[in-house]
Amino acid sequence: MIQSMTGFGKATLQLPTKKITVEVKSLNSKGLDLNVRMPSLYREMELGLRNQIALKLERGKVDFSIFIESTAEQTSTKVNVPIVKAYINQLREVYADADETELMKMAIRMPDTMKIERDEIDENDWVQIQTVIEEALQNILTFRRDEGMSLEKEFQLRIGNIRQYMTEALALDPERVQAIKDRLQTAISELKVNVDENRFEQELIYYLEKLDITEEKVRLTNHLDYFLETINGTEANGRKLGFITQEMGREINTMGSKSNHAQMQKLVVQMKDELEKIKEQVLNVL
Repeated sequence: MIQSMTGFGKATLQLPTKKITVEVKSLNSKGLDLNVRMPSLYREMELGLRNQIALKLERGKVDFSIFIESTAEQTSTKVNVPIVKAYINQLREVYADADETELMKMAIRMPDTMKIERDEIDENDWVQIQTVIEEALQNILTFRRDEGMSLEKEFQLRIGNIRQYMTEALALDPERVQAIKDRLQTAISELKVNVDENRFEQELIYYLEKLDITEEKVRLTNHLDYFLETINGTEANGRKLGFITQEMGREINTMGSKSNHAQMQKLVVQMKDELEKIKEQVLNVL
């Protein structure tokens, strides 16, 4: 089954003193373009986290975020008392008439009056955070698989349309061949010259063989079958499907150049339109 590169996953965990939220979203990309946002406290875990995400998601433009919301009454931000007192003493020399409250208000706005006490990583907390990360990654994988099912239905529809247009085009082949013969015979008649009928038939056969689209029909059919076989296989991937669509395009273009028939060319244009829709969606396949 194919998977889409587009997806979203989210998971949360409430710990005694904090709430952990993990969000991950992805869009299509040629490779893995990973952006990780997490609290500075856990930055030393980032390399391992990147490897973990890469193994799960493989490709896509991925935005991964860990949010930590403190739910405890205590805070890690403290007043830097010695600095504040030093500022008050200096301000008292400048504003001798100011009362203590005004000096305090001025001092607290000065640089370095607040300090953040750095916490150490709690290994137990990180183990629990890992379970949330895994849950979010599983959620985005589920999203990708659901999107992949929608893509598969779209591909089957477009492939079926191409087959139908090709069948209609081949049904016009006898009419096309006869029109070519009539046109050549009319041109010969207008020249008012004697023509060796055997030689004319040989040249006509040679000309019609050059315009024959049987080989293109066989190859295109094989490419259509291979495309469906690939999306139903265990090794389906966007790059492989992209290569198959390129081969499909070559055969359709050759049909168009050989058709020499207005109605058949219209059908070829419709086949190209369906193929372009397939190509657009293939860009989203993992």
